[in-house]
Amino acid sequence: MQQTVMVFANSTARTTALSGVLAEGMLSYLQDTNAVEKYDGSSWSAIGTGDIESVSVSSPLTGGGSSGAVSIAYDYAAGSKLTLNAQTATYTAVLSDADQKLVTMSVASANNFQIPTNASVAFPVGTVLNVIQIGAGQTTIQAVTSGTTTISSTGATATAPKLRAQYSAASCIKVATDTWYVVGDIA
Repeated sequence: MQQTVMVFANSTARTTALSGVLAEGMLSYLQDTNAVEKYDGSSWSAIGTGDIESVSVSSPLTGGGSSGAVSIAYDYAAGSKLTLNAQTATYTAVLSDADQKLVTMSVASANNFQIPTNASVAFPVGTVLNVIQIGAGQTTIQAVTSGTTTISSTGATATAPKLRAQYSAASCIKVATDTWYVVGDIA
């Protein structure tokens, strides 16, 4: 049977007109709300215009909604904050160190900030790991498994650069599966 979309002034007019003849699959258009509705055998419900029913966001994004025009904004104050990950010994980076994190190396003696293999921790390409040496012990940035993970820098030891002095910092940028560039205040 071919279906049509019946047009009614409002839901009251529809109820009056269809009393006793309702059937699952009926469609109606209500002029007062500009809504298309379907009958599922027990009640009428709106037919959406798309598959997105709501937009939810979390910091640093704001906005969202479940109807009408939905706006999303970026909260620059929340989005630009670094959180700190304080370390007091040699440390191997973990996934949660990515991007908006600063690993602080507060160690009195020589120590290492280690980058694991992609097989161990699959940082996405484009990840940035930030590290600062706040202790007196010089921090060396190195691969957990050299030969698998490649580190390149302008440091004297290009594949294992050292932070130049106390309060020196560097960023480790993942550019391929097991390839990282180190830029910053390195020796």
